[in-house]
Amino acid sequence: MPVEERLRRGFKYFNRFMLLLWRLGLGAWVNAWPALGGRIMVLVHTGRRSGRRRFTPLNYAIISGDVYCLAGFGSGSDWYRNILAQPQVELWLPEGWWAATAEELAGAGAQSEWLRAVLLNSGLAARAAGIDPLRITDEALRAATATYHLIRLRRTAARTGAGGPGELAWVWPVATVLLLLWLALS
Repeated sequence: MPVEERLRRGFKYFNRFMLLLWRLGLGAWVNAWPALGGRIMVLVHTGRRSGRRRFTPLNYAIISGDVYCLAGFGSGSDWYRNILAQPQVELWLPEGWWAATAEELAGAGAQSEWLRAVLLNSGLAARAAGIDPLRITDEALRAATATYHLIRLRRTAARTGAGGPGELAWVWPVATVLLLLWLALS
């Protein structure tokens, strides 16, 4: 099995775990050790065929107020094709929940700087793909990421209410009460 396919499969399972942590209200904890796990947000997008809400954990960097992320598996990434069809998305960030508009960046002069920033914020994920964002030259970076797509997410409004990060945080008080009852009755 090729390395890219193994990475894709591994991220599939890892992403489910990351999404569960976010839904349990642990988004800030997910980002507690960025050198190892990276900076992770959740991109909420609309399925291009199904019309259903989809959730994708992604590494990101914030530059001048805009959020940048990468489609590291290229054009085959479902979330990438979904945001091309419907660029209105939501972002779950450690500091809040935002509505945003997605746009792909191509050929910008500062693109390698933004690309490198996202890779630096990816923790071990970039290294797992064979890229050391601290040591790689700009030319080698462009070659190594030729199939990647750089996405800028412009936040348009803060969100609150049901359906956002932490929607399952109610589990913690219920579990605590049940544990205390069990301990008291034992």
